[in-house]
Amino acid sequence: MSETVAARPQRFPVGLTVAVLIALAILLWLGTWQLQRLQHFTDLKRQIAAQEAGPPRPVEAVLAGLKPGSDAAYTRVSLSCPDLETRPVLRLFVPSEGLAGYRLITACPLSSGPYASILVDRGFVAQLGDQTPRDIPGRPITAPVVGVLHAGGQHNFVTPPNTPSANQWYWRDIPTMAKALHAPRPALVFLMLESPAPANGEPRPIPVERHFPNNLGYAITWFGLAGALVGVYLAMLLRKRQS
Repeated sequence: MSETVAARPQRFPVGLTVAVLIALAILLWLGTWQLQRLQHFTDLKRQIAAQEAGPPRPVEAVLAGLKPGSDAAYTRVSLSCPDLETRPVLRLFVPSEGLAGYRLITACPLSSGPYASILVDRGFVAQLGDQTPRDIPGRPITAPVVGVLHAGGQHNFVTPPNTPSANQWYWRDIPTMAKALHAPRPALVFLMLESPAPANGEPRPIPVERHFPNNLGYAITWFGLAGALVGVYLAMLLRKRQS
């Protein structure tokens, strides 16, 4: 006697579908977020290019005109500081262009506005091997100091702590640096020197780090993962239907 066994209907994978939809929403959100960041960095690059092309503005006027919450980063400014190269300096140990070394940080007074001083990053000095760090002296200058404003640096758990007593600094702590330089009421930004360059070539002015992430590549990755997830899910449904 033969029996006809009816195939069991395959149940729709509700739980898996919900999980796939949640994962898909997250991947699409990440891709969209990266596109938004791409637009932000594109606008920022245009702002930097416009600042570089325009004439510098007096730093006191720029800082005095800032509204609460405003960001003056990448603004080109000028400052009168004839003794810039002869003032005391701090050593900020950071790599630059693949070289180990440090930046020389000093403070210049401001003649007006809400702040009495501003920290100036004079530039980078490469340190080779066990070479002892040098506080490179300069000479009085007659030209205005021109540079770009830049926010204080961030630090995390892998950043070594600053050691003011040994003049060893690893992140831009503006209040503590200003205190070490006896600079009152410091502005909450750095002035990254562009000119005048020192006569002996050191320190070498490197105004602002401009390394922006490749957000388009990240967006393509997230959207690609979303597409792959949909493809795998549809293939799984087709196999279940054919089995």
